[in-house]
Amino acid sequence: MGAQELGSRRADAQAAVQDALDAAVASGREIGLQVCAYLDGRCVIDAWAGLADPDSGRKVDGDTLFNVFSVSKAVTATALHIQADRGLVDYDAPIAAYWPEFGAHGKGGATVRHALTHRIGVPQMPAGVTPEIMCDWNAMAGAIADLPPLFPVGKKTAYQSMTFGWIVGEIVRRTDPKRRSFPQFVQDEIAAPLGLSDLWLGVPDEAEPRIAKLTDANAGDPPPPETSLFAASMPHAVALVPRVFERPDVRRACIPGVGGIFNARSEARFFAMLAQGGELDGVRLLSSDRVAGFCAPRAASDEPDPVMFGIPLPISVGGYWLGGPKVGNPRAIWHPGAGGSIGWADPDARLAVAICHNRMFNTRDPADDPILPICNAIRAALGLAGEGDRR
Repeated sequence: MGAQELGSRRADAQAAVQDALDAAVASGREIGLQVCAYLDGRCVIDAWAGLADPDSGRKVDGDTLFNVFSVSKAVTATALHIQADRGLVDYDAPIAAYWPEFGAHGKGGATVRHALTHRIGVPQMPAGVTPEIMCDWNAMAGAIADLPPLFPVGKKTAYQSMTFGWIVGEIVRRTDPKRRSFPQFVQDEIAAPLGLSDLWLGVPDEAEPRIAKLTDANAGDPPPPETSLFAASMPHAVALVPRVFERPDVRRACIPGVGGIFNARSEARFFAMLAQGGELDGVRLLSSDRVAGFCAPRAASDEPDPVMFGIPLPISVGGYWLGGPKVGNPRAIWHPGAGGSIGWADPDARLAVAICHNRMFNTRDPADDPILPICNAIRAALGLAGEGDRR
């Protein structure tokens, strides 16, 4: 394909996706959002629409930042894989080999692989957690290390909604020869090498004015039962809602499972590294063999998850999610975030996509999902088949 033809294709794809974003905002199904996509390691779509702050009228632009919630887990897992690639972490070693305190209350047999695949048995947050405690890394790591498992270690899937971040992040911190803080590790080893100027686990002061204002479209829904594992994994005091995650201290803290504040450009470039087998623009973060292994499902991938009300979660062996209608390929690795944010890497199409938005809406019916049509529009605009068309 010649340069002129390639440029025309990109322009057509950009226009088609822009139309989809404008339609989503016009319908009221979205308020403000960004999409960025990489194909074959090149940015091919960079679009946005709507309002970052409906109260002030501030519009979304390419530099607007968004809370991405559990999309953060993909970055946190990748930091651990970097340590494994360097021979500093063994997936099948006990976590206590790196972090002795974690072996408390019968967790001595919990391995790094159990942590990545949500099978340690500690989905619950520490009792009495508050936003202030959540912002204190050492307090959280210490309290989580002292948690008793609710299920036998390695025997049952139980989604670590928030604890995942501190468990994986502390393993990285403990195995880092430089003993850097986890957010510094991410900046030094992921963000800086890839040129990700807006991939934050704890925003600096100067970035805060660019963060989009959250709207919780599910705020009127009945709360989960207080006795549920879901509520234990995300207690009301630190729930993934604006009253908590728009606090200045929470924005500045490293909350590595759910606290990411990214823009679509940086997030898509991160996933492009994974879509390209661990290397982007001559910068290799992970070996190609290691990244290829992430496309395998974990054991018991169909097991009902008690934290998520019995819904099986498609977790891969690498700690990412695997396949599904939004990502269009059973082998694509991705991670959703509370309220609908998403990022993915399709290794077969060599496609990476990030969708960031500020109208948090957890759908119960795919027909009501405002993100799915945008995902479909991206693939259609780039001439890529969806999951139903693959053989």
